[in-house]
Amino acid sequence: MPRPQGFSYEHQGDGSVTITHNGHSATTLRGPRATQFLTEVESGDPQLVMARWTGNYKRGNERTARNHPRNRR
Repeated sequence: MPRPQGFSYEHQGDGSVTITHNGHSATTLRGPRATQFLTEVESGDPQLVMARWTGNYKRGNERTARNHPRNRR
Protein backbone atom coordinates (compact mmCIF):
# COMPACT_ATOMS: atom_id res chain seq x y z
CA MET A 1 0.00 0.00 0.00
CA PRO A 2 1.45 3.40 -0.91
CA ARG A 3 2.10 5.78 1.94
CA PRO A 4 -0.47 8.62 2.11
CA GLN A 5 0.86 12.12 1.44
CA GLY A 6 -0.38 15.69 1.55
CA PHE A 7 -1.95 15.70 5.00
CA SER A 8 -1.30 18.38 7.60
CA TYR A 9 -3.01 19.50 10.77
CA GLU A 10 -3.33 22.66 12.79
CA HIS A 11 -4.03 22.78 16.52
CA GLN A 12 -6.37 25.73 17.15
CA GLY A 13 -6.41 27.89 20.28
CA ASP A 14 -9.82 26.57 21.36
CA GLY A 15 -8.49 22.98 21.49
CA SER A 16 -9.87 21.86 18.14
CA VAL A 17 -7.73 20.31 15.42
CA THR A 18 -8.25 20.92 11.70
CA ILE A 19 -6.87 18.28 9.33
CA THR A 20 -6.25 19.33 5.75
CA HIS A 21 -5.42 17.30 2.66
CA ASN A 22 -3.60 19.09 -0.17
CA GLY A 23 -4.65 22.45 1.27
CA HIS A 24 -8.36 21.62 1.57
CA SER A 25 -10.07 21.08 4.91
CA ALA A 26 -10.79 17.38 5.41
CA THR A 27 -12.18 17.35 8.96
CA THR A 28 -12.26 19.23 12.25
CA LEU A 29 -11.92 17.39 15.55
CA ARG A 30 -13.06 18.83 18.87
CA GLY A 31 -12.97 17.84 22.52
CA PRO A 32 -11.82 14.34 23.49
CA ARG A 33 -11.48 13.27 19.83
CA ALA A 34 -8.99 16.09 19.23
CA THR A 35 -7.00 15.05 22.31
CA GLN A 36 -6.98 11.41 21.21
CA PHE A 37 -5.86 12.42 17.71
CA LEU A 38 -2.97 14.52 19.05
CA THR A 39 -1.82 11.60 21.20
CA GLU A 40 -1.89 9.21 18.23
CA VAL A 41 -0.19 11.58 15.80
CA GLU A 42 2.74 12.08 18.20
CA SER A 43 3.29 8.35 18.71
CA GLY A 44 2.90 7.10 15.13
CA ASP A 45 3.41 8.06 11.51
CA PRO A 46 1.51 11.36 11.17
CA GLN A 47 0.50 10.81 7.52
CA LEU A 48 -1.02 7.39 8.25
CA VAL A 49 -2.80 8.63 11.37
CA MET A 50 -4.33 11.61 9.55
CA ALA A 51 -5.39 9.42 6.61
CA ARG A 52 -7.10 7.02 8.99
CA TRP A 53 -8.87 9.76 10.94
CA THR A 54 -10.21 11.39 7.78
CA GLY A 55 -11.09 8.11 6.05
CA ASN A 56 -9.22 9.41 3.02
CA TYR A 57 -6.90 6.57 2.14
CA LYS A 58 -6.77 3.62 -0.21
CA ARG A 59 -7.59 0.24 1.23
CA GLY A 60 -5.73 -1.73 -1.43
CA ASN A 61 -8.75 -3.60 -2.77
CA GLU A 62 -10.07 -1.12 -5.36
CA ARG A 63 -8.77 -3.04 -8.37
CA THR A 64 -9.98 -6.37 -6.98
CA ALA A 65 -13.46 -5.00 -6.35
CA ARG A 66 -13.66 -3.43 -9.80
CA ASN A 67 -12.84 -6.77 -11.45
CA HIS A 68 -15.33 -8.79 -9.39
CA PRO A 69 -18.10 -10.35 -11.57
CA ARG A 70 -20.78 -8.61 -9.51
CA ASN A 71 -19.35 -5.20 -10.48
CA ARG A 72 -18.85 -5.86 -14.19
CA ARG A 73 -21.44 -4.61 -16.63
